[in-house]
Amino acid sequence: MIPADFIDELLAKIDIVDIIDEQVPLKKSGANYMACCPFHKEKTPSFSVSPTKQFYHCFSCGAHGSAIGFMMEHQGLSFPEAVQQLADRAGMKVPQTRGQNENPEVRAERKKKQQTLEETTEAAAQFYAQQLPLHAAAHTYFQQRGLSAEVIAHYGLGYAPEGWQPLAKVFQPYPNTALVESGMVVDNEGKYYDRFRHRVMFPIRNPRGQVIGFGGRVLDDSKPKYLNSPDTPLFDKGKNLYGLYEGRSAIKEAGRILVVEGYMDVVALAQFGIGYGVASLGTSTTAEHVKILMRQADSIYFCFDGDSAGRKAAWRALENALPQLKDDKALHFLFLPEEHDPDSYIRAFGKDKFEDMLLSQSKPLSEYFWQHLSDGLNLHTQEGKAELVKTSSPLLAQITAPALGFLLKQKLSELVGIDPADLAQLLGQEAPKRSVKAKSYKLPSATAKQPAMLTLVQKQIRSLLINPNWAAYIDLPEYLVLDGDFACLANLAEWINSQPAAPSSAQILEYMRHSPHQALLNLIFQSASGISEALEGSSEEDLENFRIGMKKLLDELKYRQIESLKQKNLHSGLSDYEKKLLLSLLTLKAH
Repeated sequence: MIPADFIDELLAKIDIVDIIDEQVPLKKSGANYMACCPFHKEKTPSFSVSPTKQFYHCFSCGAHGSAIGFMMEHQGLSFPEAVQQLADRAGMKVPQTRGQNENPEVRAERKKKQQTLEETTEAAAQFYAQQLPLHAAAHTYFQQRGLSAEVIAHYGLGYAPEGWQPLAKVFQPYPNTALVESGMVVDNEGKYYDRFRHRVMFPIRNPRGQVIGFGGRVLDDSKPKYLNSPDTPLFDKGKNLYGLYEGRSAIKEAGRILVVEGYMDVVALAQFGIGYGVASLGTSTTAEHVKILMRQADSIYFCFDGDSAGRKAAWRALENALPQLKDDKALHFLFLPEEHDPDSYIRAFGKDKFEDMLLSQSKPLSEYFWQHLSDGLNLHTQEGKAELVKTSSPLLAQITAPALGFLLKQKLSELVGIDPADLAQLLGQEAPKRSVKAKSYKLPSATAKQPAMLTLVQKQIRSLLINPNWAAYIDLPEYLVLDGDFACLANLAEWINSQPAAPSSAQILEYMRHSPHQALLNLIFQSASGISEALEGSSEEDLENFRIGMKKLLDELKYRQIESLKQKNLHSGLSDYEKKLLLSLLTLKAH
């Protein structure tokens, strides 16, 4: 048996959007992604994938589940096989336990440790933000860069004071394990000191808004100019982007995302009204970064300094992007004049000039690709043409986007004057294969037909699955008799509330997979009504309706118990406890 805590960790490490997108091409639609459902034939997309809930649902046939569930249904895998494939992908080893021998205390301890690290980085961010107005040099630095109080607050900018242990003002004892493991404190052979000292601070958040690390910039000419958090259990610089959380709404509104090199570039652009900028975290743009960027927008712009370092960074970004390219995504590259970076350029010329240059002077990936590879080659000579074929061939082989790959190879054919068929043979490409008929996937029997309208308790269960935090508003007294759907609701709420941090929808579904309530959950998700709105996000009004629904259910349960006790009293009489309970329930009802 695979331990439940491993399933939780696996679901937290993988991204369901990536998993499904490899099998079923997804298109961004609001907060979620849409496609035609792979489990039944349809012309209008009704298959939704939620990156925040890590959950998929078809509003037509009712198919739903986590990344594990998708692998099982789409590829016909067993539960262990699906877990193994996803674990291999995430670089994790699947542990095994016999029977029910997993220790819930160990699982709870692991989650508690994760929560402690998150609380540590959040507390540090708050401390740095509070210190900023108290230190004139740091406050003046941001003022001189023209940052408003609103932008400073939006990005949570702060200041790490001078001294070896400023964080000792917040954390006692100092040091502690969480400070070291979160990268906030350095352990130098038993000597402990703050990693960030006398630097303006840029908190780095994950897509859910949790502070996972920091970037710090010196206020003088000290080295290093920028210092970043090390990789920790919370922070992986190759899989996160600075400013992505803060820029979500601006990215969605603009329909594009802009990648720059520095934290200050992101913040300065936002100050001038360009809030859709993000930056890599002290490293080159990785393949994982490109995947993340493509999930945010169809148009991705890379803006680099015009010096040699900027051009090297741009080419590394292009190389890492090649295997990830898709025909419906457009990548562009903009190089600023050598004397400028995005921060200085927008200050000198303003938003309109910057955006005009971004949209009109940036080069499509295809143009930059050939321009870079042709630089220094004389394509009027056979040797120059041969060199271009040699350098471009391994790069073209990485492109899996059908149309773009074909067009780039066609362009190579034109540049070197080789017939496309001969070029294909030269590149060692196989002749086109006959298409194989796609596997026919049988719709799960539980989703074969649409159910009747959901009851109130079933709607509450659905709301709880999509909004696990709402379990805090469920209080079902122990004296109430809970069975059927009510027992499912109570079980869900009890388990969610027992976790150190609210689990995702995907984790809840996997927890319930082998429970007696699994069939009920399948039935609930066959009803499309209300799910679309819930997956897009829940408002305060939705929460209030949920709380009102819980009050109605509580009243219903009390009424049912009163009637049950009355009937028992007529036939066999009540025990002293039952008499007191009936009296108490009647009193509550009267009020």
